[in-house]
Amino acid sequence: MIAIAKNTVVTLEYEVYDLDGNLLEKSDEPVNYLHGGYDNIFPPVEHALEGKQAGDAVELKLQPADAFGEYDETLVRVEPRDQFPDNVDIGMQFVGSPVGAEEGAEVVYTVTEVAEDKVVVDGNHPYAGEAVHFKCKVSGVRTADAHEVAHGHAHGEHGHQHH
Repeated sequence: MIAIAKNTVVTLEYEVYDLDGNLLEKSDEPVNYLHGGYDNIFPPVEHALEGKQAGDAVELKLQPADAFGEYDETLVRVEPRDQFPDNVDIGMQFVGSPVGAEEGAEVVYTVTEVAEDKVVVDGNHPYAGEAVHFKCKVSGVRTADAHEVAHGHAHGEHGHQHH
């Protein structure tokens, strides 16, 4: 049985809870990531998974900086209503550049408020600023192929399908 180490593809199922025990999100099907410092999973989770094998489970409490990030008020923007489609509604998402960001930097903004003449969008992850309880179970580990290592992410089922 292969142990999780640099350049292995890890298949796992996960659940994320707030600190009151409320489920925030979970994998609907197993997900794959390339292990070994490729920023494909939260670094403390990757560290905790090192050396584990299929069937092992990991549970961690993650502070905001180690999970979905600190809440950044500069990512909340009020924009003129006429810059959005007529059917704009709360929950819709748009890609945009944060104010003062370097060229090419993009953030997914979620519409949080719609008024007659303005729209409020928030570029923070919905769980930004929250400490979370992360649970996962490893369902598979395999050696990554050369293309996966070169691209820095897992390919195939439950990974990226392009290239």
